[in-house]
Amino acid sequence: MSTPHIQAEKGQFAKTVIMPGDPLRAKMIAEKFLENPVLVNEVRGMLGYTGTYKGKEVSVMGSGMGMPSIGIYSYELFTEFDVENIIRVGSAGSYVENLNLNDVVLCEKAWSESSFALAQNGSTDEYTYPSPRLNEKIQQAAKTRNKELTTVVVHSSDVFYHSADLDYLPTVRGEKGCSVVEMESFALFHNAKVTGKNAACLLTVSDSFVKPGILTAEERQNSMTNMIEIALEANLL
Repeated sequence: MSTPHIQAEKGQFAKTVIMPGDPLRAKMIAEKFLENPVLVNEVRGMLGYTGTYKGKEVSVMGSGMGMPSIGIYSYELFTEFDVENIIRVGSAGSYVENLNLNDVVLCEKAWSESSFALAQNGSTDEYTYPSPRLNEKIQQAAKTRNKELTTVVVHSSDVFYHSADLDYLPTVRGEKGCSVVEMESFALFHNAKVTGKNAACLLTVSDSFVKPGILTAEERQNSMTNMIEIALEANLL
């Protein structure tokens, strides 16, 4: 059964979907890491593929940028296509000195000023949470492959370009405890909760608010191998 946003039929998505924001990154993951990937969605250019990794079926699909976009795709995957697990793989900006470019972090909870959860079902929760079991699998996969993984609180922001005179770091870093910022995990975790499914979020540090350094768009698309391999290996457990 296709939807207005996803053209696939039931059974064409695996139980686990690896979900980058950029559909071109989804294409790269499918072509580089999956055996026999099949294109199952291209509506609005939001590319989705299903194949196998080390013999186990897995899908990869873009989410777009921001909570409204991942909110639509994750909800439809959970409710219409029998997907059980979504692992977001994305980029993040660091709020703290001890994180460096290309460090991989795992979200333990997400804080947001967004009204997404309130608008979706009236929730006033300040934080949303990943699936503990899925996070355990991710941590186990990272340990097995000797890849470093730091657990963090994530700020899921509705805004990419803040006013220059707005100093929000003392609140989100200090009061809320956030170490990195991205734009999707709060909504993804909320959708997993309301649908009874599982979600997790792995991020690679692509830039910093507190020290110099930034990955280019091409580097973001192609250099996040560690994070992708951890997500794919977690699906084997």
